[in-house]
Amino acid sequence: MRQVPKYAAFAVCLFWGAVHAPLAAQGALARPAAGSPTADNLPIYEVDPTWPPTLPNNWILGDIRGVFVDDNDHLWVIHMPSSLTDQEIGAAVKPPIADCCYPAPPVLELDESGKVLQAWGGPGQGYTWFDQEHGIYIDHKGFVWMGTSNGNHIMKFTRDGKHVLTIGEPGVIKGSNDHAHLGGPANFYVEPKTNEIFVADGYRNKRVIVFDADTGEYKRHWGAYGKVPRDDEKYEYPVDVNNPPQQYSTLHGLVGTKDGEIIVSDRRGNRIQKFDQQGHFKMEKFVLPRTGGSGSGFSLQLSRDPGQTLLYLMDGTNMRVWILRRSDLKILDRFGKPGRNAGEFIRAHMIAIDSKNRMYTGEAGNGRRLQRFILKGTRPAASVPSPVPGDQPATPAAAAQ
Repeated sequence: MRQVPKYAAFAVCLFWGAVHAPLAAQGALARPAAGSPTADNLPIYEVDPTWPPTLPNNWILGDIRGVFVDDNDHLWVIHMPSSLTDQEIGAAVKPPIADCCYPAPPVLELDESGKVLQAWGGPGQGYTWFDQEHGIYIDHKGFVWMGTSNGNHIMKFTRDGKHVLTIGEPGVIKGSNDHAHLGGPANFYVEPKTNEIFVADGYRNKRVIVFDADTGEYKRHWGAYGKVPRDDEKYEYPVDVNNPPQQYSTLHGLVGTKDGEIIVSDRRGNRIQKFDQQGHFKMEKFVLPRTGGSGSGFSLQLSRDPGQTLLYLMDGTNMRVWILRRSDLKILDRFGKPGRNAGEFIRAHMIAIDSKNRMYTGEAGNGRRLQRFILKGTRPAASVPSPVPGDQPATPAAAAQ
């Protein structure tokens, strides 16, 4: 289905960002742009108030549950149509109560201008669609992966929406050490060298789990610190960094790097953990550990420089983007604040970066908004006052419990 322009936001805000950590090779980002931000030269971002254009067909988006940029710099979006209220989709309710609007199909592919190239998703033959869509990823073979925050399976489709594979069983959960079933899979990364899919199976389970991306065959899994996950351990708040929880609360974000790291974010645990691809723990970092509510550790994205030296963390409770140095997870900078104006965030949820270093963000809850930030330049990391509020030393594997 085709799309045309115009979604609006008017004020222009200037924000700095900086990038750290391995570029989640998120499937495609293979062509680093000249002048990409690095851990030494942090980005300066400015919101683009003209983007995205208005959706066609009187469509409206619900909670933004996933964003991903493919090799063509096309933005893939998955949203949750069921989150929309009758007032928002007044033309679609029976009987209609308004002349607009209709929920957009769950999956949309947009070009760089924001034009909808295609849109699909929903119930079909041979598979069970999701109640709460969550996460989208395009792998190195061009397949589209997506999951669900309240369900127990992930699905693989062709780019035009043909079902290829289901991993897990809709409606069945058997815990964090079961090899065949899932529990709230949130985000994904497919390693091109091994064709393995790494899943942040973390809304209901408490683990990273790995499958063969062609067959769905189970490979391995691990919990916090690379240990065997346990579902009977209660998570205690506020988080005590000197006696950290030994299990995940809500494993939500996951990226993979070109040099073999898997980095995850424990949303309500207010932390990031690094591993190798076999699940050996490397390092942990808490970000504003006393954050309550839904926590600070929402979603992750890697920078586009060749060394993927920056890691971005989307924080949906404090409503900002944190910029960390990938090597030691030191916080270098941050930007954003709560609000409904362009460049501000309400329930900031997902983040992606294209080959031209344009940053895309998606908001859930009462935000339900896509935004795009343009890289206007860089500034030396040394010019940012240190320490950035919220920073503290990362805990390496040797010091972890």
